[in-house]
Amino acid sequence: MAMRKDFAMDGPVFDSAAKTAFAEAYPGNTCKLTHHLADEPLLTLDALADLAGILPANSIEYNPGTLPIGIAPEDVPTSDLGVVETIRNIGETGSWVVLKRIEQVGAYAALLEHILGELTDVVAPRTGEMMQHEGFIFVSSPGAVTPFHFDPEHNILLQLTGSKTMTLFSVEDEAISPPSVHEAFHLGEHHRNLTYREDFAEHGTALTIGPGEAIHVPVKAPHWVQVGPEPSISLSITWRSEWSYAEADARAFNRALRKLGLRPSSPRPFPSRNMGKALAWRAMSRANTMLKSRSATS
Repeated sequence: MAMRKDFAMDGPVFDSAAKTAFAEAYPGNTCKLTHHLADEPLLTLDALADLAGILPANSIEYNPGTLPIGIAPEDVPTSDLGVVETIRNIGETGSWVVLKRIEQVGAYAALLEHILGELTDVVAPRTGEMMQHEGFIFVSSPGAVTPFHFDPEHNILLQLTGSKTMTLFSVEDEAISPPSVHEAFHLGEHHRNLTYREDFAEHGTALTIGPGEAIHVPVKAPHWVQVGPEPSISLSITWRSEWSYAEADARAFNRALRKLGLRPSSPRPFPSRNMGKALAWRAMSRANTMLKSRSATS
């Protein structure tokens, strides 16, 4: 099958009702949306198997689907099948595959920009310019579990085939995602996978989506996902913003303060901007870079 050069959409992915729901939720609240992408030829199983065959190896992750909700990344077992074979036989392989940064391929870059462009008028006035546009496609066997984790990006997960149940938790519940974990993550010292305990379950909100439905996932909202009884394909569209970068930099600055024996308060949710700590961290980072550069040349 030849790779398509473009995408089939000639109308909006999100109708006015979906845009209204997104506007009411963004950026800090979870909500369900509807979309019109379920019949897009670029997102069929065959097209995605072809895409997997041309993406760089470091843009593909695939794992057995029978994972516990909470698992350390180093404990995830490897798969015995190649990724293309895994995708083409996803109904029987007991796996889940993620194709990362699909915008590396022209047709998928155009599709991603088309979708994100519909959201700019809601996003930009609130959290600033949409930056670092990235798309991720998940192809999953029935019942497959994506372990408990959080993400630093703004994210909308669009379901294309099959169903998924995402269980989400408040980013402000520090019993579930402690400040020290956020801080270590932003300094590259902690994986996005989080420790899960059974007593967390009562604090989660489970949302199930099928073809034509989507979930807005706020920045750093902890969640885990389980596929329903049929194979699943879903598309995650993500972006960063000045607000999300400031949150990350404020977390990193808090890490520095904590190493000095202080107990800094966590960054505040939107509409707080967290710019004081963010600017302090950026100044510290620039100073450290200059010192290292001078040391290297002296």
